[in-house]
Amino acid sequence: MKRINFGLDELQAFVAVAEKASFRAAAEDLSISPPALSRRIDKLEATLGSRLLDRTTRRVSLTNVGRQFLEEARAALNGLEYAVLRLADNASLRRGQVTVACLPSVAHHLLPGVLKRFADRFPSVRIKVVDESANAVLASVLSGDADFGVNFVGVQEPEIRFEALRQEDYVLVMPRGHPWAHRESIAWEELADEKMVALSRQSGNRLLLDSVLSSLRRPPSAFYEVNHVTGALALVEAGLGLAALPGLSLPQAHATLKGIALVEPGIHRLLGLIARKDRPLQPAAAMLYGMLKEQAG
Repeated sequence: MKRINFGLDELQAFVAVAEKASFRAAAEDLSISPPALSRRIDKLEATLGSRLLDRTTRRVSLTNVGRQFLEEARAALNGLEYAVLRLADNASLRRGQVTVACLPSVAHHLLPGVLKRFADRFPSVRIKVVDESANAVLASVLSGDADFGVNFVGVQEPEIRFEALRQEDYVLVMPRGHPWAHRESIAWEELADEKMVALSRQSGNRLLLDSVLSSLRRPPSAFYEVNHVTGALALVEAGLGLAALPGLSLPQAHATLKGIALVEPGIHRLLGLIARKDRPLQPAAAMLYGMLKEQAG
């Protein structure tokens, strides 16, 4: 095999001149002087034994050989760039950290299985989970503290890319021994006289429910109020009241609690992946993002 006596500098110089059709413009683009650029072109042509460029005092044009070689030069540079990026991506997948912000119900029920599969494939990548309220999840992604998030808030944000995962219905959570536990559905107005456990007004869930239920003739009212879904489940489990919660917050196989469909109206939230539009995900974060999307689907 004939030894190649030119390098990347010469290839880049030739491609730059061919694309700019000007030695001066190409030299500025490469941040070198025009004489240095000419020396690189001269070396490349001498090594190949063919003239690649026709130069006059006014213009630069490709010879027939130059036009053919330009395609090969571009392919070689693109191939090398791809190889370097692929190696960098692989290195990033072998180490580093991914921060994902999500709702507590997602952290409890959707995330663990995906993280287990991710850890099996990429055991050296550290994971930080920010399990907070919907507004806090959105703030983490907007600020860049989290690589991406799983949320039902953010679809209206101009800086956020929202990719829907699943529709999640709200259910009425009650002890399995409750007189209503055998029913298939319960209308909201039936709850007007019930002791209800509600999430605080700072919760995205509470805001969503209040906006929809404000039109009811007799909407349910909160007797107990807590900040987090886990607190609401604990109070219901203690027999203190009933709670309207997202279906994902209650595992179907829960030993003591059961969720019944709420109707008239049926209320749901759209759960999705959120990320900044102007911030491409790093390889490890992109891999976890894709695995979550696959799992939810």
